[in-house]
Amino acid sequence: MSALRTLARNRRALLGLLGLVFFLLMALLGPELLPLDRMPDPDRRFEPPSLTHLLGTDYAGRDTLVQLVHGSRDIIQISFFTGFFAVLLALAVGLTAGLLGGWIDGVLTALTDVFLTVPQFPVMAILAALMRVGDPVTFGLVLGLWAWPGLARSLRSQVRALREREFIEAARVMALSPTWILTRELLPNLVPLIGVYFIRVARDAITVSVGIMLLGLVPLKVENWGMMLNMATFQSGALYVPRAWAYLLSPLVAIVAFQFCLIRLASGVEELVDPRLRRQA
Repeated sequence: MSALRTLARNRRALLGLLGLVFFLLMALLGPELLPLDRMPDPDRRFEPPSLTHLLGTDYAGRDTLVQLVHGSRDIIQISFFTGFFAVLLALAVGLTAGLLGGWIDGVLTALTDVFLTVPQFPVMAILAALMRVGDPVTFGLVLGLWAWPGLARSLRSQVRALREREFIEAARVMALSPTWILTRELLPNLVPLIGVYFIRVARDAITVSVGIMLLGLVPLKVENWGMMLNMATFQSGALYVPRAWAYLLSPLVAIVAFQFCLIRLASGVEELVDPRLRRQA
């Protein structure tokens, strides 16, 4: 409850949380309330916003708002699974390096540095094309394979610092098992760092995934926001049709708004776990 009160006092973080809830509800309930009709209607091609079609229509005369609502599921799932797989890999590498040390630490640190120095977007784009990604889970896995090094390095540093603290020494003196020390003593101190990084990775995953789809390397459903941008800018010529502005801008605005909410939420979580930021607010 105290955490929620702290977030509520931060207006920017509260705005991000409410916005995120809105997008989650749109993804969960929207497709049930607004059925998707993929049948083309050439007579309604590139219609501007109206009471019938609040965001106009696309190149085939289909409702843009309905596509935007149905496409939100893919975007949110890709963001979530990218964060999930990135955190999973970072935990495996960072905790192992920090706890074991020695040559294992050296090898894992060198591996982390290699991943940090390799240009991520070109590699992820190539992997996405080679693996023939066709669903959000696989897409999230591809993106997560290159999003873990930053958190792994931070976790390693935190674990190396925590294992010298008095409460860890006391746990060792009491002959508590390594599993107990890891799950009951170390991980609770790492949860804030993991939470903030998860949100950041989810935010970055949107930009990367949309960029890859914009290039046409991952042909997901046509109502996916990235595919809507691809169709609007490269395939359908909407970029050159003045009255198609709503179809062109709708997915772009939705992407920016979703990222904005994640950025605000991440700042609120950082303030929640960092007393120095709370004092400055």
